[in-house]
Amino acid sequence: MQVAENMAVSIHYTLTNDEGEVLDSSIGDEALVYLHGMGNIISGLEKALHGKAVGDKFNVRLAPEDAYGEQSDEMIQVIPREMFDGIDEVEVGMQFHADVSSGSGVVTVVKVDGDEITIDGNHPMAGMALTFDVEVMDIRPATAEEASHGHIHGADCHH
Repeated sequence: MQVAENMAVSIHYTLTNDEGEVLDSSIGDEALVYLHGMGNIISGLEKALHGKAVGDKFNVRLAPEDAYGEQSDEMIQVIPREMFDGIDEVEVGMQFHADVSSGSGVVTVVKVDGDEITIDGNHPMAGMALTFDVEVMDIRPATAEEASHGHIHGADCHH
Protein backbone atom coordinates (compact mmCIF):
# COMPACT_ATOMS: atom_id res chain seq x y z
CA MET A 1 0.00 0.00 0.00
CA GLN A 2 1.29 3.46 -0.88
CA VAL A 3 0.62 6.95 0.43
CA ALA A 4 -2.18 8.42 -1.71
CA GLU A 5 -5.28 10.62 -1.43
CA ASN A 6 -7.66 9.70 1.41
CA MET A 7 -5.15 7.46 3.16
CA ALA A 8 -4.49 7.71 6.90
CA VAL A 9 -0.72 7.95 7.15
CA SER A 10 1.39 7.56 10.30
CA ILE A 11 4.92 8.93 10.32
CA HIS A 12 7.75 9.54 12.71
CA TYR A 13 9.78 12.62 11.92
CA THR A 14 12.53 14.90 13.12
CA LEU A 15 12.42 18.50 11.94
CA THR A 16 15.62 20.58 11.80
CA ASN A 17 16.65 23.99 10.51
CA ASP A 18 19.67 24.71 8.29
CA GLU A 19 21.90 24.95 11.37
CA GLY A 20 20.95 21.37 12.32
CA GLU A 21 18.96 22.48 15.38
CA VAL A 22 16.07 20.11 16.17
CA LEU A 23 12.85 22.14 16.07
CA ASP A 24 10.38 19.29 16.58
CA SER A 25 10.30 15.51 16.65
CA SER A 26 7.85 12.68 17.18
CA ILE A 27 10.62 10.24 18.15
CA GLY A 28 9.94 8.84 21.61
CA ASP A 29 6.29 9.89 21.32
CA GLU A 30 3.31 8.80 19.25
CA ALA A 31 3.61 8.93 15.49
CA LEU A 32 1.94 11.80 13.65
CA VAL A 33 -1.21 10.57 11.90
CA TYR A 34 -2.75 12.67 9.12
CA LEU A 35 -5.17 12.36 6.20
CA HIS A 36 -3.19 12.55 2.97
CA GLY A 37 -4.36 14.99 0.31
CA MET A 38 -6.34 17.25 2.64
CA GLY A 39 -3.66 19.81 3.49
CA ASN A 40 -3.39 18.61 7.09
CA ILE A 41 0.42 18.93 6.95
CA ILE A 42 2.65 21.41 5.12
CA SER A 43 2.48 21.06 1.35
CA GLY A 44 6.12 20.18 0.69
CA LEU A 45 6.11 17.33 3.18
CA GLU A 46 2.81 16.02 1.84
CA LYS A 47 4.23 16.01 -1.71
CA ALA A 48 7.39 14.22 -0.54
CA LEU A 49 5.30 11.52 1.17
CA HIS A 50 3.09 10.81 -1.86
CA GLY A 51 3.81 7.32 -3.22
CA LYS A 52 5.87 6.19 -0.23
CA ALA A 53 5.26 2.84 1.49
CA VAL A 54 5.42 1.56 5.07
CA GLY A 55 9.05 1.31 6.16
CA ASP A 56 10.28 3.98 3.73
CA LYS A 57 12.79 6.38 5.32
CA PHE A 58 13.81 9.61 3.66
CA ASN A 59 15.15 13.08 4.20
CA VAL A 60 13.66 16.15 2.50
CA ARG A 61 14.69 19.80 2.66
CA LEU A 62 11.84 22.24 2.03
CA ALA A 63 12.22 25.82 0.87
CA PRO A 64 10.08 28.31 2.83
CA GLU A 65 7.40 28.43 0.10
CA ASP A 66 6.88 24.65 0.50
CA ALA A 67 6.83 24.88 4.30
CA TYR A 68 5.34 27.81 6.25
CA GLY A 69 5.83 30.45 3.56
CA GLU A 70 7.95 33.55 3.44
CA GLN A 71 7.84 36.22 6.13
CA SER A 72 5.19 38.81 5.27
CA ASP A 73 5.52 42.37 6.50
CA GLU A 74 1.74 42.67 6.11
CA MET A 75 1.35 40.22 9.01
CA ILE A 76 3.14 42.60 11.40
CA GLN A 77 1.13 45.45 12.85
CA VAL A 78 1.06 47.89 15.72
CA ILE A 79 -2.13 47.87 17.77
CA PRO A 80 -3.22 49.83 20.86
CA ARG A 81 -2.80 48.27 24.31
CA GLU A 82 -6.58 48.60 24.81
CA MET A 83 -6.96 45.64 22.40
CA PHE A 84 -5.59 43.51 25.26
CA ASP A 85 -8.40 44.38 27.66
CA GLY A 86 -8.31 42.13 30.72
CA ILE A 87 -4.62 41.26 30.39
CA ASP A 88 -2.56 43.00 33.06
CA GLU A 89 0.92 42.58 31.57
CA VAL A 90 1.56 42.26 27.84
CA GLU A 91 5.11 41.02 27.26
CA VAL A 92 7.29 40.20 24.25
CA GLY A 93 6.90 36.53 23.32
CA MET A 94 3.29 36.19 24.48
CA GLN A 95 1.02 34.51 21.94
CA PHE A 96 -2.69 35.05 21.38
CA HIS A 97 -5.36 33.52 19.17
CA ALA A 98 -6.73 36.20 16.87
CA ASP A 99 -8.60 36.74 13.64
CA VAL A 100 -5.98 37.37 10.96
CA SER A 101 -6.37 37.96 7.22
CA SER A 102 -6.32 34.21 6.51
CA GLY A 103 -8.83 33.39 9.26
CA SER A 104 -8.14 32.36 12.83
CA GLY A 105 -4.46 32.26 13.76
CA VAL A 106 -1.85 32.89 16.39
CA VAL A 107 -0.09 36.23 16.79
CA THR A 108 3.07 36.81 18.78
CA VAL A 109 3.90 40.00 20.66
CA VAL A 110 7.26 41.19 19.27
CA LYS A 111 7.51 44.68 20.79
CA VAL A 112 5.91 46.63 23.63
CA ASP A 113 6.35 50.40 23.45
CA GLY A 114 4.11 52.17 25.97
CA ASP A 115 0.55 51.88 24.70
CA GLU A 116 1.64 50.48 21.33
CA ILE A 117 1.96 46.71 20.96
CA THR A 118 3.58 45.21 17.85
CA ILE A 119 2.23 41.78 16.91
CA ASP A 120 3.42 39.32 14.27
CA GLY A 121 0.92 36.99 12.61
CA ASN A 122 3.56 35.07 10.64
CA HIS A 123 4.06 31.43 11.57
CA PRO A 124 7.15 31.19 13.83
CA MET A 125 8.87 29.10 11.12
CA ALA A 126 7.92 31.39 8.22
CA GLY A 127 10.90 32.25 6.05
CA MET A 128 12.84 29.17 7.16
CA ALA A 129 14.06 26.27 5.07
CA LEU A 130 13.18 23.08 6.96
CA THR A 131 14.57 19.55 6.79
CA PHE A 132 12.48 16.53 7.71
CA ASP A 133 13.87 13.07 8.44
CA VAL A 134 10.84 10.82 8.01
CA GLU A 135 9.89 7.17 8.45
CA VAL A 136 6.51 5.93 7.22
CA MET A 137 5.06 3.77 10.01
CA ASP A 138 1.57 2.86 8.79
CA ILE A 139 -0.86 3.47 5.94
CA ARG A 140 -4.55 2.62 5.89
CA PRO A 141 -7.60 3.77 3.95
CA ALA A 142 -9.44 6.59 5.71
CA THR A 143 -12.89 5.79 7.03
CA ALA A 144 -15.82 7.38 5.20
CA GLU A 145 -16.34 9.71 8.17
CA GLU A 146 -12.66 10.77 8.22
CA ALA A 147 -12.72 11.44 4.48
CA SER A 148 -15.92 13.51 4.73
CA HIS A 149 -14.55 15.52 7.69
CA GLY A 150 -11.14 16.02 6.05
CA HIS A 151 -9.08 14.77 8.99
CA ILE A 152 -8.25 11.64 10.98
CA HIS A 153 -10.38 10.71 13.95
CA GLY A 154 -8.57 9.46 17.00
CA ALA A 155 -8.72 9.47 20.77
CA ASP A 156 -8.64 13.28 20.96
CA CYS A 157 -11.25 13.90 18.24
CA HIS A 158 -14.48 15.51 19.47
CA HIS A 159 -16.84 14.59 16.63
